[in-house]
Amino acid sequence: MNESQRDLVERLYKELSVGNLGIFAGAGLSQEAGFVDWRELLRPIAKDLGLDVDEEVDLVALAQYSTTKHGNNRNLINQELVEKFSPLREPTENHKILARLPIDTYWTTNYDRLIERALEKSGRVPDAKYTVQQLPITKRKRDAVIYKMHGDVEHANEAVLTREDYERYHLDRAPFIDALKGDLVSKTLLFLGFSFTDPNLDYILSRVRVQYNNNRHLSDCILRRVLRDGGEPQEKFEYRQRKQKLFEKDLLRYGIRTTYVDDYAEITEILRALETRYRHKSVFVSGAAHEFGKISKDKSERFVFDLAMDLSRAEKRVLSGFGLGIGSAVIAGVVEATARDGQALDEDRLLVRPFPQSDPGKTPIVELWNTYRDDILKRAGIAIFVFGNKVSPGGEVVLSDGMREEYQLAVRHGVFPIPVGATGYMAHELWSDTMAAIEAGAIATSDEVKGLMAELGDSERSLDEIRAIVIKIVKLI
Repeated sequence: MNESQRDLVERLYKELSVGNLGIFAGAGLSQEAGFVDWRELLRPIAKDLGLDVDEEVDLVALAQYSTTKHGNNRNLINQELVEKFSPLREPTENHKILARLPIDTYWTTNYDRLIERALEKSGRVPDAKYTVQQLPITKRKRDAVIYKMHGDVEHANEAVLTREDYERYHLDRAPFIDALKGDLVSKTLLFLGFSFTDPNLDYILSRVRVQYNNNRHLSDCILRRVLRDGGEPQEKFEYRQRKQKLFEKDLLRYGIRTTYVDDYAEITEILRALETRYRHKSVFVSGAAHEFGKISKDKSERFVFDLAMDLSRAEKRVLSGFGLGIGSAVIAGVVEATARDGQALDEDRLLVRPFPQSDPGKTPIVELWNTYRDDILKRAGIAIFVFGNKVSPGGEVVLSDGMREEYQLAVRHGVFPIPVGATGYMAHELWSDTMAAIEAGAIATSDEVKGLMAELGDSERSLDEIRAIVIKIVKLI
């Protein structure tokens, strides 16, 4: 990514961290899934009118011409809407990334249900609003609200399509305008796949600009930079460049900053970087210890306690499965850091998931553990592994196979692993595996982090030194 794209990720991360980021999705977000844009939707309509859709600029007028031609009957365009947007399609990678992020507000002019489907596949509960009557009704335990300001494919006759629909929008759907104005004032909206030619949005943006003048909340959009077509005259290319620059300045007048990409695939890279940035806020501490080797029990517990406290002070959310001999120290470290900072102890600072110890139901305990591990590691961006031993049924101390399973799940989910090899046992084996993976390029990182990771295997270092190295790695990645 270039500098402006990295700046965008950082801005979006800050808003996401405080629950203040929303999405405004246009037709471009759904095209990769196989759905059409407005021009392609109206191509058969234009043909019926004896017009060429590629020559038309005012597509809203085109839709109105069709309705007027057929005696104010919009059945033809309704049928096109249903046929083009009804097929079940897989959400795009961009939809999936957005659904995994803690975004609770979506606005869209799209008629399809890709946003809803992506949220459901991520285990979230979407609450779609496509009529005024739905706005005051709240779906129980919803995770995200989707404002479909132009309607839904399953209710084609009520969808906003024609010029008359747009002319009556401020009367028939005024609550949508009020709700969007509120979000534009209080939230940062990221506009994706949007051309900014929609009359409704222009109407709303204008009123927000006039009402709040120089005290508006800024939003962001991602646009594809004008590129020179093959054989295009230089003068025409420069003309399009000038026009895009003027358009960028006009968007800023409405409180919308523009970040450019040269290819639409870069949007996915930006969203992935945002997801990685957000997930790195959550650190999973994996550890189990029946014995502590050369390190005394008190010093080991103090090491884990201080490590958890340092993570919390670094504004990381600490996740723990409450491992034997380790879990209590993790919790105590976060609790003390929270108390000293005068903060509230909630899931934004500490998430503890003790493992079930019996299986009275039909599911074997091992399967329950695997499901538990998978769920908690999906929430993390970094995983720290310490010690790693347990007592076998025969009474001997053995390496923790559960820790290895957690390590494998972490790698599978793209979580950055930090095994503290100096603590010995399974953590040392995992440290060796991690160093080999870094050398082979299977785990990508910087040379600085690679050097620090190598130091984590040095058992001659003091626990305070090891802890400082771990925290430095966490901050670097």
